[in-house]
Amino acid sequence: MIEIERKFLVASDEFKKEASKKERIVQGFLNKDPERTVRVRIKGEKGYITVKGISNETGTSRFEWEKEITTNEAESLLNICEKGIIDKYRYEVIVGKHTFEVDEFFGDNQGLIIAEVELSSEEETFEKPKWLAEEVTGNPAYYNSQLSIKPFKDW
Repeated sequence: MIEIERKFLVASDEFKKEASKKERIVQGFLNKDPERTVRVRIKGEKGYITVKGISNETGTSRFEWEKEITTNEAESLLNICEKGIIDKYRYEVIVGKHTFEVDEFFGDNQGLIIAEVELSSEEETFEKPKWLAEEVTGNPAYYNSQLSIKPFKDW
């Protein structure tokens, strides 16, 4: 239940041509405490509740627990979430042996595009596509929970 991932800004929309999947995600937070963030999400036609722990020193690893719930349950929970709903499209792009999840944000975070790649260890290497830009792993400003508090439009 430890999630290991690295995050990057995206330099262009070239990833869209390479994407194998695209889904809309709407999510809110029942708790935004960095030590135990509780997220509610509707991804495509499914609902989820997720608990994330605090990141390690590098920001690469943290505890994550997720459970699928009905979309009706997720919609009900979204109604009681803290202020700042995240709305985005997620594209899945296979590059070499890894799948990059590229999030294109809308609403108050319009213009922000972030790519994440999950790894099996912090030392694992991976092929970097041309459209990747600056690495932002470990920068809390790019966590969805923080984007719901201080959106990209306010930077």
